Order: sequence, then structure tokens, then C-alpha cells
Amino acid sequence: MSHTIREIAQLAGVSKSTVSRVISGKGYIHPETRDAVLKVIEELQYKPNAVARAMVSQRTHNIGVLIYRREYPIASHPFYGKIVDAILATAARMNYSVFVTTDHEMSLRSADFMLEKRVDGLILISRLQQNVIDYIHNFGIPYVMVNGSTDVDKVVHVVNRDQDGGMMAAEYLTGLGHRRIFVLAGPQTHRSHYLRLHGFRDYLNGIGSPLDPSSLAYPQASTFEQGYEMMRQHWPDFKSGGYTALFATNDMIALGAMKFLIEQSVRIPDQVAVIGFDGIDVASIYTPSLTTIKVDTEAMGRTACTLLDKLIDQQPVNELDIELVPELIIRQST
Repeated sequence: MSHTIREIAQLAGVSKSTVSRVISGKGYIHPETRDAVLKVIEELQYKPNAVARAMVSQRTHNIGVLIYRREYPIASHPFYGKIVDAILATAARMNYSVFVTTDHEMSLRSADFMLEKRVDGLILISRLQQNVIDYIHNFGIPYVMVNGSTDVDKVVHVVNRDQDGGMMAAEYLTGLGHRRIFVLAGPQTHRSHYLRLHGFRDYLNGIGSPLDPSSLAYPQASTFEQGYEMMRQHWPDFKSGGYTALFATNDMIALGAMKFLIEQSVRIPDQVAVIGFDGIDVASIYTPSLTTIKVDTEAMGRTACTLLDKLIDQQPVNELDIELVPELIIRQST
């Protein structure tokens, strides 16, 4: 049998508002009064339902995760899926329920869905249109951005140090003696792909071996299919150009390119070394396994959830830009 706050108030001889303050833990209650209310709650084995608890505390203990990505897959993407897994695990430890939605149209619809659920806060993943950010910001709901950026002041960002990772890839390949390097750079409208290419070029410029524009190709999407197709289109130039190494700004592009190269009987890494970026699981089980710059996606999700919890509790967050350090993982492809 379910009981109400009214029944508890009658049995304890107090008002409903007093019972609500005991349940929420807000406001001063005389210790004897608190003990009397808690005793009745224990006797009745009362558990406030989620709606009642939200009305009392003004919190639902729900958070929303929005993933914005134009290409499918979205939630099952090997990079973003890992971030979401980490968020779910961290949120469970904090007693939050999580709503996850995806949006490949970069629209306001997903934001509306979350606001209708009365979530306490939002984690926004990947590249967002400025109008979506402005829309959410105007509602005054706490939010954290992951693997994306905005010009809005005082927004908490959790990102990878992608530019450093690009430099790391260039330093490693040139350290192996490679100077003729071909680059497959994913969509440059995306922060990560842009910074990874930028870092790679900066390092080469710094050692006096600048990247020629003819050594660059731009897949339209960061997918296996686009990696394969771009490598197919540029194969004649690649073969005649004497390239000994390939850098792709994400693992899926790199793996697609490797498939094409293997089909052309190119020996990897004897003839061409290949390095990707992200550190997705499939990169380690591919043959040959892919050398990559690993992003700590687990730390991304965990950190985002922890920081959002602080924002919801109106605790100070001293650092707005959290930058995670990538790691070089050397495998068979180099």
C-alpha cells in the first residue's frame, strides 16, 4: 500500500510542508520534530515517488545526453559510444537516470525533447549549431560540452588535446624516417579533425618539411567508406608520388584506406606505414592492427558527468576548459 505526505503529517502531528522539508532536507526542522516524522516514515516504509520528490526538491535526478552527428551511426559509433558508456556508468553511481538522444539534423527538436523531460542538466556531445547552443543556454539549464566548442562565455568544455595529438603523429612518423606522407583529413568544419591536421602540419613546418597541398585529401565524412573511397580516388597520385606513410585524422578513415591499400597488394608497414587517431577498439583487432593516437573517451564521459553534477549542485567549477592528453599506441601498421 502506498502512503501520502498527508498521512505522514497526520500521524506525526505536523503540517505537510514540515514533512516535505524533512524529505528534501531543506530548511530548519526541530530535531524532535524531525525524529517524529522519520519514525512515521520508517513505520510506513514510505518511499516518495519520483514526481513527488521532484516537486519537493525541484530536481528530477535525470540528466540528458545529446549527440549531434550528421552521419550514421551515432549512438553506436565506436568513439561516441564509448563516451556514452562512461557517462551511463558514472551517472548510475551518482543516482542519476539518463536520457540519451541523437540528432543528425543539428536541429532544436532533440533539445526540446530533453527540456520536456525536465532534466537537471545536459551533456552535449560533438559539433553543434550555434542556434542550438543559444537555445539551450537561454533556458538557464546547466550543461557541459564534450568534444565540441562554443563562443558562449563560461561554458564547461571537455575535449581532447587534438592539436598535440596531430603533432605527436607527425613526430612519430618522421622519427621513423618518413618524409613523403599522405594525409586523409576528415571534415574540417569539425573541431577535432581541424586541430589534428593543424598540429600535424605545424610539426612538419617546424622541422622544415612542410606538407604539400597535393599530399592532402579531404573525406566528406569520418567513415570507413570515405577512407576507402578517398584512397581509391587518389591511388594513382599516391602510387606515383612515392609516399611511404599515411596519416588519417580518425581511425575509421585510416581503416578504410588500409583496406584499399591491402587490396592493391601494398605491404603494411613495409611499403606504407599507416597511423590513425581515436583509439577505437576495432583498431586493435584489425589486421594489421592500427597504430593510433588514443583519446581517453572513458575519461571524457566520466569527467563530463562529474562536472555536470557540480553545476547542478551550483558548486564552483574552477576550470572551464578540461583538456585530456592523448597517447600514442604503436601497433603493426607502422
